[in-house]
Amino acid sequence: MKTFQIIDYQEHHQPDFASLNYEWISKYFTVEKEDRDTLDHPEIKVYEKGGHILLAEKEKEIVGTCALIKVNQTTFELAKMAVSPKVQGEGIGYALGVATLEKAEELGANKVVLETNSVLSPAIKLYEKLGFIKVEGKASPYCRCDYQMELNL
Repeated sequence: MKTFQIIDYQEHHQPDFASLNYEWISKYFTVEKEDRDTLDHPEIKVYEKGGHILLAEKEKEIVGTCALIKVNQTTFELAKMAVSPKVQGEGIGYALGVATLEKAEELGANKVVLETNSVLSPAIKLYEKLGFIKVEGKASPYCRCDYQMELNL
């Protein structure tokens, strides 16, 4: 039985969006300027550019996030995916991924790209389960990104 729901981001969710992402980034890496810009100002960095954010809510608590950042008219980046450690393993990441890909199609995407790090093997497995494949991409604005993937919709 699914005990969570996927909801659309609203401005009052910004602290949850930021804290969930700061938590995992700080655990494995160093928070970078691009992270701070997106997490502290998602209305500017995501929404004003034509993107979208989805959240997972369980028992009135935000426990997961995933953003779509518009790259161009037909390509979006899946970014800032985070699931609280206390609910990992409950299918929330997969559900967020599926909902985010559906939203990308709704927004007119025919391709979704993402950047991650090779040490995050559970995340890479999740992305592969969603249909992403490894690609050699362009330079990343993040020092930590050494693994790029894409999915044609």
